[in-house]
Amino acid sequence: MNTAWKNEVADMVQTLAPPITEKPHSALVQNGKRVLALLVMAGLLVVVMLLSVFVGSGDIPFSDVWHAIWHGRDGSTNAEIILSNRIPRTLLGVIVGAALGVAGALIQALTRNPLADPGVLGVNAGAYFVMVLGFAVFGATSTSGNVLFAMLGAFAASILVYFVGSRGRGGASPAKLVLTGVAVSCVFTGVAFGMTMVDPKAFDNIRGWQVGSLQKDQTQSILETIWPYILVGLVIALLLTAYLNAIALGDDRARALGVPVTSVRGAGFLSMTLLCGAGTAAVGPITFLGLMVPHAVRTVVGPDQKWIIPASMLFAPVLFLGSDVIGRVIAPTEVPVGMVVAFIGAPVLIYLARNSKFNEL
Repeated sequence: MNTAWKNEVADMVQTLAPPITEKPHSALVQNGKRVLALLVMAGLLVVVMLLSVFVGSGDIPFSDVWHAIWHGRDGSTNAEIILSNRIPRTLLGVIVGAALGVAGALIQALTRNPLADPGVLGVNAGAYFVMVLGFAVFGATSTSGNVLFAMLGAFAASILVYFVGSRGRGGASPAKLVLTGVAVSCVFTGVAFGMTMVDPKAFDNIRGWQVGSLQKDQTQSILETIWPYILVGLVIALLLTAYLNAIALGDDRARALGVPVTSVRGAGFLSMTLLCGAGTAAVGPITFLGLMVPHAVRTVVGPDQKWIIPASMLFAPVLFLGSDVIGRVIAPTEVPVGMVVAFIGAPVLIYLARNSKFNEL
């Protein structure tokens, strides 16, 4: 009897052994695939950056672009265009694209809303509205002033949308937040547009931000102003990834696991404010980018926020810069990148809203 019992235990151990030994191997393979996906995204980003430098609305030969990159200014018009316009424009697209992509992933994780996006929820419109208000009331025309007012507007809009959308039966459901965000966005955009129409000449520079464009007169100055804010926002977002998976389980379960939910959500909104405020002040209100990118990378790296945030940081600039390149060559005159992104993003929003699989994260 004792021998039979020992044999039965040995058979059980033998049966259980393969899954125990395969689990670490499976996780290692999965992480290897995720690392490979990040490397592919980084490679795509390099390719799109090169396209952004070499391709434009102006017909500049490849040899002239190459010479300007390696030898600097030589007094020619083409070299000046490359060094003063295309390269700073490319860097601006990378920085702002990363900021908006991470902001979208962050707000989706914090609200557990798959339809959340800084543009859809009115955050970018709030940033634009307060920026116009700052120009009208305080005469803030510098990039640094625009950034500060835009961040204030982004924060105020996010709080307003969440407060209004969480009232009533069902709390802050995805559909209610989206509807509230669209309403707030329409109000802010309409008022800001009306203010700019009162005195078109005075608001001429501000009105250029309305459609969202990377074509700027002082791109280098804009870059120098916004990159510290975006860097801080990205660092905060990366530090929060360890807590976002727990928050996806619900606030009560996250607290049971020792996660400081209130502090994490506050830090997340601070990061989103920095990213959206600086990005909107630089190029204008861009919609749908933060909505599309997290869903796209989630299909590749899975639901783990530790991978979604870095993947969004890499893939969002690919889509953003790619849209800008398309806008340069799709028509006789340049089409603003905000219009190209919206043209791609609107069908994505409709699909996600109709697909029951995306009802919650």
